[in-house]
Amino acid sequence: MAKTLITGGGGFIGSHLAEAVLALGHEVIIYDSWSSGRKENIAHFRDDVEVVEADIRDLHTLKACAKGVTNFFHEAALVSVPWSIDDPVLNNDINVVGTLNALIASRDAGAERFVFASSAAVYGDTPELPKKEGMMLRPESPYALAKMVGEEHARLFYELYGLKTVALRYFNVFGPRQDPAGAYASVIPIFVTAMISGKPIKINGDGLQSRDFVYIKNVVQANLKCLTAPDSVLGRAFNVGTGKQVTLLDMVAELSRATGINAQVSFGPPRQGDIEHSYPSIEAAQTELGYKPTVGFAEGIDVTVKSFMSDMDLNQHLSLS
Repeated sequence: MAKTLITGGGGFIGSHLAEAVLALGHEVIIYDSWSSGRKENIAHFRDDVEVVEADIRDLHTLKACAKGVTNFFHEAALVSVPWSIDDPVLNNDINVVGTLNALIASRDAGAERFVFASSAAVYGDTPELPKKEGMMLRPESPYALAKMVGEEHARLFYELYGLKTVALRYFNVFGPRQDPAGAYASVIPIFVTAMISGKPIKINGDGLQSRDFVYIKNVVQANLKCLTAPDSVLGRAFNVGTGKQVTLLDMVAELSRATGINAQVSFGPPRQGDIEHSYPSIEAAQTELGYKPTVGFAEGIDVTVKSFMSDMDLNQHLSLS
C-alpha cells in the first residue's frame, strides 16, 4: 500500500487532496500545525488517516513522520500576499525554510514523488498573457518570491539528489471548505458569505481585474496526475487552471445568479502587491501531465455556494440550539 504524507492536509486544498488520496487506497498522514487548517475539514474521514500536529519548520518531526512514505505533497504555507508584505520574515520561515525542510525530509525518506504547491504569483504583473511556464518570472511580493525559491529548490533536489519533484503553479483555487474568515481570506468565500448574510461587498480596484478561478476538484486531479506522470516532467513547474479569464465583476454576477441575491458593491483602492490580470496556458499540463479540467467555473460556483449556504444554516441552527 502506498503511503502518502500531506503537509497542510487540514487546509482547504490539503483536505480535499487527502480525501482523494485516501479514496485511492493510500495510507495517509496529515501533517498540520492547525495555524490556518481547520479540524472540521477532515472530520468526516479523521478516523481513516493519521494526523500529526506539528510545524513544517520542525525538521526533526517532519523527517520522523516522512519515514517510509511513497508520496509527499507539500501544501503547507503562509498563503497570503498582504500577510507576506506585512511580515516577510515569517513568510520566509514558513514558505522558504519550511519548503526546504519538506524536500529534505522527502529526500531522506526515499519518497518516489514530491509535489510542491506553487503559485501563479511567481509570474508577477507582466503584461504577457496567457502565462506560460517558460516566461521570465517577476515576483512582486515576498510570498511570490518564496514560491519561486521553492520551485528552484525542488528543481535542484531532482537534479542533485534524484528526488522526483514536480511543482504546480495554482491559479485562483476555490471551492467548499475555503475559509472566509480573517483579514487575508480569498475573495470568493468572502463574497459568498457576505452576500448570504446580506452584507455589502468591497472590491479592491475597479473590478475589471481578471483571474483564472479554478475549482478545487481540478487542482486535486492535477496533483494526482503528478504521481503517475512520466519522468520527463520531473524538476519542472506546470500551470494549474482552466485557461480562462473571469473579471471580479463577472464573478460577482455569477455569485448573484447562484445565490439569487443582488449584492451591494463598493470599490476601494487596489491592494499592494495584487496583480491586475492573470490567466494561464494549460497546454503543458494537458500534454505532459494528462491534466484536463473537468469542472467549469459556473458549476464550481454552484457547488461552492450550496456548500457555504449549508454550512451557514448549520452554524445558525447550532447557535440557536
